[in-house]
Amino acid sequence: MIKIGLFYGTDTGNTETISKEIKKKLEATLGDGTVDLLEIYKKKKEDMAKYDLLIIGMPTWYDGELQGDWEEFIPEMEQIDFTGKKVAFFGLGDQYGYAAYFCDALGVFAEIVEKGHGTLCGFTSVKGYEHDVSKAQRGDQFVGLCLDTDNQDELTNGRLNAWLPQVLQEFGVQVPA
Repeated sequence: MIKIGLFYGTDTGNTETISKEIKKKLEATLGDGTVDLLEIYKKKKEDMAKYDLLIIGMPTWYDGELQGDWEEFIPEMEQIDFTGKKVAFFGLGDQYGYAAYFCDALGVFAEIVEKGHGTLCGFTSVKGYEHDVSKAQRGDQFVGLCLDTDNQDELTNGRLNAWLPQVLQEFGVQVPA
């Protein structure tokens, strides 16, 4: 049976809301019980390491600050061997108010996964965003799905609907007919 670990951190509840929506959409496609939704608060490396398919969600605060629970998890995450694991990131940020730091957290954690020999999945185009720079950006793509629920909330559902099938394909998951 397919089992995806969906980890998120949140302060305001926005990332949690998106995480729950992702779980709902994935389970509508793959079946109930295929996604474990886990808040990163007080988690250990073993909690994440047991999954081969991971979706990780996090906001970026202000001038590129990490959400507190994710910041505390860095030492744990740096100890995970991501060899053979596929990881997709999504993040929330404000592309107008913090245009020089939009979704920076994704870039920080993508580097940790890569250093741990994991495979990044779910890259998305930077087209349609109006930011200056981002640690999450590589060339004309983000290392995951960037969402701006403050300024482009009307695009969130469509972006999720385009991204999730891409992630499943890159995960190598066969979608039931």
